[in-house]
Amino acid sequence: MRILSSVLLGSVILSGCAGTANQASQAPTPIAVTQLKPTEGNQANGAVSFMQKGDKILVDARIDGLTPGLHGFHVHEKGDCSAPDAMSAGGHFNPSTKSHGDPAHADHHAGDLGNLNANAAGNAVLQLAVAASDFSLSRGAPNSIVGKALIVHADPDDYKTQPTGNAGKRVACGVISLQ
Repeated sequence: MRILSSVLLGSVILSGCAGTANQASQAPTPIAVTQLKPTEGNQANGAVSFMQKGDKILVDARIDGLTPGLHGFHVHEKGDCSAPDAMSAGGHFNPSTKSHGDPAHADHHAGDLGNLNANAAGNAVLQLAVAASDFSLSRGAPNSIVGKALIVHADPDDYKTQPTGNAGKRVACGVISLQ
């Protein structure tokens, strides 16, 4: 009986260790976030998260204080929201030097996320999946969005005007950071 108890106890300990080893070998799911703050004279604000799931980056955006309708939504090349109009964030994030375009098509900037659609109360919710080949949450990767700015624009992105989509002034800005 004593041997059986020892064998059972040893099996439990070994299986527990194996479970711990498997958990330790799995990399944590990368998550990045930003808090959008209004630019001078605007009220737009909100929170956006980015989570890696396999070969996709899941984007969850919740923005308030917008005018009703469509608003361009882009990752910009510099993580700097210090200018009152957020022009310090630079242009769209475009490590592959592609033309600006609709994120549903192959030819677009990595930072082209499409349009937010604000309801009559000025609130917008957007959930989308972006190919991990477009951008990464890995710090230091050439296509990493960590440390870049996320911008909400006053007007809709027309998906064709180069290089900005004619989306107008910047109404909110936040810097993307790993959580």
